[in-house]
Amino acid sequence: MTISLSNITGATVTGLTSPTYTVTADTAPSTMGKQWTVSALGGTQTGVDVHSISKPFTIAFFRPSALRTLPSALPTTGVVPFVPKNSYKVITRKGALPALNQSVQTAFIKTEFVVPAGVDSYEPEELRAMVSAHIGALNQQADALATLLLTGTL
Repeated sequence: MTISLSNITGATVTGLTSPTYTVTADTAPSTMGKQWTVSALGGTQTGVDVHSISKPFTIAFFRPSALRTLPSALPTTGVVPFVPKNSYKVITRKGALPALNQSVQTAFIKTEFVVPAGVDSYEPEELRAMVSAHIGALNQQADALATLLLTGTL
């Protein structure tokens, strides 16, 4: 995998001032993944904890265990009858307390990239644009997304 996460500059979110996250390589839960733990915080993030066994703060990237390719088109019609898809995932986990005297619960974000076989070689620019727009939209709306999770207001 070409993924190699380095220290992260967090997006602008109310209540956090210039957030940064120092990451340390970790063992992923699957051989088809790479994982990092948040080992230090920068900026002002009052009340935020770094990764621990009892309160995880991890970011993991996964690829399919078997990459699927585009099958041949039917000779009679020239149409590919079934286009398989490859699924890639990014999962961020963060342990947090739901209330006083309760056990830590794990919140998580899953982003799944589902790519029809063949697009990677026939129109790679479309995948680049998709990722760029998706990550850009998430970054642009980081504070609104945090507010949505806190208030339920969309």
